[in-house]
Parts: sequence; C-alpha cells; structure tokens
Amino acid sequence: MLRCLPMLSLIWLTSNACADGVPDDCTQLILGIAPTWDSMRGEVRLFERPHGGDWVVAAGPFPVLFGKNGLAWGTGLAGQNEPGLRKKERDGRAPTGVFEIGQVFGYDAHLPTGADYPYHQVTEADVWSDDPRSPNYNRHIVIDPKNPPDNYTHEKMRSGDFAYHWLIEILRRGVNRPTTGCTTMAQDNLVKIITWLRAKRHPCYALLPAAEYEKKWRAWNLPSPEAFRGTVSPAH
Repeated sequence: MLRCLPMLSLIWLTSNACADGVPDDCTQLILGIAPTWDSMRGEVRLFERPHGGDWVVAAGPFPVLFGKNGLAWGTGLAGQNEPGLRKKERDGRAPTGVFEIGQVFGYDAHLPTGADYPYHQVTEADVWSDDPRSPNYNRHIVIDPKNPPDNYTHEKMRSGDFAYHWLIEILRRGVNRPTTGCTTMAQDNLVKIITWLRAKRHPCYALLPAAEYEKKWRAWNLPSPEAFRGTVSPAH
C-alpha cells in the first residue's frame, strides 16, 4: 500500500461465480487499467449504465498503484479460467479479472457524508484471514481478542494504523509506495468511491492490462475503450 498520504487499497474475496463477465444487473463499475502485466501504475475510472444500456464515465481517471510486481489472474466473476500467471498470496501482484464488491468496513461509527452502503464498524474482535492454510482464508471473522488464534496480529482489521482506517470488500485503505498485492489510490478518491457506491446497483470491480482489455471488453460486458478516452469531472 502507498505511504506518505492516506490511500485506498483493494482487498480481494474469492467468488464461486461461473459466468464470465460483468453481470447484467451490475450498473456501477470501478474499472482499473494497467499498461502491462508487470506495471505498478495505472488508472481507475468509475462507470454507470442504465439497465440494458451503455456504460458512461462517472468519474476519473484516478492514478493508482497496483501490486509491486504487477498483476496476475484472480478468482472472481471472470478471469479465473484464463491461461497465464495466477494470483498467489503474498506474490506482490494485484488480482486481475472481474469481481463483485462487498460491504464497507471502517473505524468510524458512520460512513462518510453522502454514502449509502452496507457498513460494518471494525473493532478489536474483527480479523481478516490471509493464511491460505486456514479454513477461514480470505474471510472476515470475529474472534475473542483476549484469546486470539495463531497469526492474529497479521490479520487484524483494526490495527490502529491510519492506513487501515477504511476497509471495503475489495477496497482497503493503504498509503505511497508499490503494494504487496493491492491497488491503491489517494484518500480523497477513496471517499468519492465510497459515497458513489450503491448496493442496489450491484457494483463490480474490473482490472486488466490494456492489451487484455482490448481483447475482452466486449465479451465481458465492459465499457468500450472509446468510452473512457479522456477525463471527466470527479464523482459527487
């Protein structure tokens, strides 16, 4: 995650979905594009569409950092069946594909002003398993902080570090250096995304290298490349 400034980073959940591409009921999309598979830097844009309509840019581009080693195929709504490099825990690569967005986690009692999204206030009892050997791997679990399980200190969701003040299932707050496998952006852009998201619109996140995007955007129901050439005003 980036240091120097508060940032957003994207954490990942495993999905059991079988169909490839953005679902028809998804009408909000966070789209990340990297120049190549090994790129640490790229851009994110927000897109909206009416049901059955075309994608239109809602905000962005926002500059981001991906994993310090680039990207690798992850497991989600699309990408898990693609040939090539696969995402592994602690490989320093950001998961690539199409993913659902879960709930928001945070230290505060409430979401930022204007936000309306499922929210869970994090306490010392909330942890996130990042141990592939654990039956709770990649899951939010609640433990007894006075009698924590092994590796608890590596999984705490409330560490006291400002970098983890906000957590979203796919979005996590980080800071300004290449990450170990997340996607990071500046805090003000994180807040824009949180206030923009609406659960009833079934939001998704997609991340691809530019060359892969050109091959897959149509089959995966992603915005046309022509839809995001240039910049727009930030989301409000």
